Amino acid sequence: MAEPALAALVPFAHQLADVAAAVVGRYYRTAVSVEAKADASPVTIADREAERAMRELIRASYPEHGIEGEELGAERADAELVWHLDPIDGTKSFITGRPLFGTLIGLSRAGVPLLGVIDQCVSGERWLGRVGESSSWNGQPIRVRSCGTLRDAVLSVTSPRMFGAAERGAVARVEDAVRFPVYGGDCYAYGLLAMGFIDLIVEADLDAYDFMALVPVIEGAGGIVTDWQGAPLSRASDGRIVAAGDRRVHESALKLLALTPH
Repeated sequence: MAEPALAALVPFAHQLADVAAAVVGRYYRTAVSVEAKADASPVTIADREAERAMRELIRASYPEHGIEGEELGAERADAELVWHLDPIDGTKSFITGRPLFGTLIGLSRAGVPLLGVIDQCVSGERWLGRVGESSSWNGQPIRVRSCGTLRDAVLSVTSPRMFGAAERGAVARVEDAVRFPVYGGDCYAYGLLAMGFIDLIVEADLDAYDFMALVPVIEGAGGIVTDWQGAPLSRASDGRIVAAGDRRVHESALKLLALTPH
């Protein structure tokens, strides 16, 4: 995809974030009913309405594009360009009144991330990343921080319950090696990593709509994000994620996360 064509989609990505923010902000800290999905994760009317609003805008503006969303499934999934939508990444935070959630909007070409937005409508924060450009926070350039060793690194994990038994043991090795871990950040933690406030994130059980938007933001800020084997993320990735601001920390974390001894 030519760079000018991608650049032209940046304002549209902002439009998508705006329409989702209007919905999510209206429901934040209100008495919304909470349903359980098939996997027991929570969902609200805010999730569904926000995704529906974004889908309608994509269909009206770029009917040839594909869409993959957390709440309403996939359409035209074989399109060259596909939007990956998570209207509220961090629904548990949303329904408990905590502003540690965000809307994720990613764009991929042939399964490879190109463009990403993390939007936090309550605090008025928006991260933007796109291939070949520096990432930004509310329009200002951002950069990861240098951190040479795990013992100096701050680790973020959304929840220990996102890991299987073997994965928990591997993550525990990382937790024991870092300066200290923090929990409960969802996509907001990735924005903080891109700004240089967190050094390492380790997660699992993520779908493409959970991470496609994050990749351009982190990489455009000078960081690295891969699967647990160190391979670049794509639509086909297995959902195990390692993000770091410094490649030295990333390499050290991968060694501790190896599920099979080398």
